[in-house]
Amino acid sequence: MCFISSHDASETGKSADVLAAEWANAIEIVGPSNVVCIVADGEPTNRAPGVAGGTASGKTTVCDMIIQQLHDHRVVLVNQDSFYRGLTPDELAHVQEYNFDHPDAFDTEQLLECIYTLRRGESVQIPTYDFKRHQRCTDTFRKVNVADVVILEGILIFHDPRVRALMNMKIFVDTDADVRLARRIRRDTVERGRDVNNVLEQYGKFVKPSFDDFVLPTKKYADVIIPRGGDNHVAIDLIVQHIRTKLGQHDLCKIYSNVYVIQSTYQIRGMHTLIRDQETTKHDFVFYADRLIRLVVEHGLGHLPFTEKQVITPTGSVYTGVDFCKQLCGVSIIRSGESMENALRACCKGIKIGKILIHRDGDNGKQLIYEKLPRDIANRHVLLLDPVLATGNSAVQAIELLVQKGVPESHIIFLNLISAPEGIHAVCKRFPFLKIVTSEIDAALNEEYRVVPGMGEFGDRYFGTDEDGPDVPFDTAFQISKTPDGTFSV
Repeated sequence: MCFISSHDASETGKSADVLAAEWANAIEIVGPSNVVCIVADGEPTNRAPGVAGGTASGKTTVCDMIIQQLHDHRVVLVNQDSFYRGLTPDELAHVQEYNFDHPDAFDTEQLLECIYTLRRGESVQIPTYDFKRHQRCTDTFRKVNVADVVILEGILIFHDPRVRALMNMKIFVDTDADVRLARRIRRDTVERGRDVNNVLEQYGKFVKPSFDDFVLPTKKYADVIIPRGGDNHVAIDLIVQHIRTKLGQHDLCKIYSNVYVIQSTYQIRGMHTLIRDQETTKHDFVFYADRLIRLVVEHGLGHLPFTEKQVITPTGSVYTGVDFCKQLCGVSIIRSGESMENALRACCKGIKIGKILIHRDGDNGKQLIYEKLPRDIANRHVLLLDPVLATGNSAVQAIELLVQKGVPESHIIFLNLISAPEGIHAVCKRFPFLKIVTSEIDAALNEEYRVVPGMGEFGDRYFGTDEDGPDVPFDTAFQISKTPDGTFSV
């Protein structure tokens, strides 16, 4: 089943129903997601789709069409055929008995080395294979430079799990066997200098059995299956559109599909300029921070589940709309998170809001001091509130507490105004199924673990405590006391 979100529809200018129909008619979606993004720390975030399918199924045609439509981006094609092993004298003497469609016919180690090099941001020399001599050309190579998109194409490109793990999207081109045979005959006689009888003999002896044994089983790994290959223009258009969307995202959104940055506009950039300016007055800071928080909350609410609902309008007509999730609560991480509560209450009338206080206790890291949560929080979706995600330590501990209370990880939406990459890594690696919604991702943390460029101490600026003179000891400011049973109260 293919699920089309309103976000997908808004990006295309089409309704969700129309977009869903196009996907259903054009391609088959397999698995829980049509994008698998596996990128380790420090690796480039260029897209690496893989295209597999039977011999002469139209894989290269599909790749060429994708490259043509992505003309405004740097796209390169790495063909598995370039990595055939050169035949030994013994194998050459019995070339009619050699199976070129077997996984052992390819030098997978060199293919992996080339892919790793490209992902490190370095150009590579791709070998050239002579299909008439069945040897690699020792003096001819194809230089492939770093690109935004690296397409991996080949009949067995999904066979090795190490290669599969490097792909962001896995596409299987599905074409009828008789069409593939006709194309194979034409290609091998015209481009590779073989006669028809030789092609047919090889097809029956090696190609067809290898397809059944090695190629077809890899279809189960595909995220997208394209019927009819290059003739399926709608499917290719949708794939290109998806790649364009991913290329336009922040690098961390390409790595973590559960990170959402609200669309940047001049209004949002203007408000960020004001709240980041150290000369902005407290009154203006609060006003524009509240506006931004409201936008983040609204965006976060859009990720909650909903059901279809019909109502009768004052004109007596039937309107088909949606009913939002009612089992919802907010949880603010004290104290900065409390600044986001008013916006949440304005959007969700009567919503229950819990609180978590986490206090830095010397060199011992983070220590949970206080929590007050709805008793039935395990049955609710939770909007976790904290305007700044820096190291992620407090967030991780707060999320761990929610999970311990029985809240499913997928029911947590973490809302903040700005996020540091270090914090996003810390949270998403630990909790890959929650969602993070933010208005901007900043550059990094400095040596003092403060977000840069950042906006300073958000809580102090919002509540005006930076103007109160000397710092007030934490225990005094919050009146923390330890109860006889060993817990804390605030």
